[in-house]
Amino acid sequence: MEQIAANKLSTRDHISSVVTRQRERLMQLLYAPMQRITALTSQIVHTSEQPLGDRSSLDALLKEVFSSVPYAKYLYIMNRDGVQFSSSMSCEGLIAEHCGRDRSDRPYMREALSVANYLDRSRETCYQQWPYLGDHTQAVDFLLCEAYISQNALRPSMTATYFLRDPKGTHIGFLGADFALRDLPPIEGLYENRRRSWHFSPATQRDQVRQASRLDREINTVISVLEELITFRGVYHVKIHFSSSQTVLWQMNDPYQYRILGVTDLLDPDSCLAYPNCSYPEQATIRPKDIRFVLERMEALRRSDNPIYLRSFSLNIFNGLVGTSFLSDDSYYIPYDDFLKSDCFG
Repeated sequence: MEQIAANKLSTRDHISSVVTRQRERLMQLLYAPMQRITALTSQIVHTSEQPLGDRSSLDALLKEVFSSVPYAKYLYIMNRDGVQFSSSMSCEGLIAEHCGRDRSDRPYMREALSVANYLDRSRETCYQQWPYLGDHTQAVDFLLCEAYISQNALRPSMTATYFLRDPKGTHIGFLGADFALRDLPPIEGLYENRRRSWHFSPATQRDQVRQASRLDREINTVISVLEELITFRGVYHVKIHFSSSQTVLWQMNDPYQYRILGVTDLLDPDSCLAYPNCSYPEQATIRPKDIRFVLERMEALRRSDNPIYLRSFSLNIFNGLVGTSFLSDDSYYIPYDDFLKSDCFG
């Protein structure tokens, strides 16, 4: 199978440029097979009286072509309103109960439906925002959405959509392909933080009213992104500053430097693409399945009604310690299994 691992990164690279290159490689890898599948789908539609053809025929097609879409977790067909018309094809086989699922409000479909509505209004055959492949060819009818957190697995994911058209060129639906970011091919090397000043503004004892930061408001995304980075991307130590919404990360492939993620990067699951895939270390004290539990316990502590609230949080998977500091300036370093107990702070 074709690999898309990046060349060794330049020390001048930063997170946005690495993510952009990874997305470009994925588009190059996915465009051709999805284009072939939509052409086969168009043939089924041509021989049917139904707008999207016969469901059983589409399911048979998805089963036949699934392996041609590298790294795909699910492959399925939707009507032009974003409602799933076929079963979902996966490595385990067809999932019939997915038929009828309304995906119109998912992030990837909001983008695709917005493009479709624009085309309907303008009656144009070319949309100016179609992405470009590496050879400067415009990938017409193809969209690779920004990464998002999946509804069921709560993990950073990505979806590619390809517009389905009947033999006359009329838009009739979408082909969708879902990917878990952790299953995508690895990069080599790590991006470099730009050398610049960072300013943190912690609360003081005079400020007894906790102000919800952007990080607080989107804490579920934070938990999923950090779980991905720690469990599958080699991050072994994190420190979160809640008031300033900044996070500091240490990564096993480059342990002598730390990297600072601003809130925009931390809340963008695409940022995971800038970190190389890395097996969870056997020497770690914390079990990988407990990472999410620790982060959810952190969230509960941050949201507690105690006026002496949590200001910062750290986690190291090797020594198994959780660090916390509070408005009172009290700090604690606690074994993670004790931290998971609801009464660990009295």
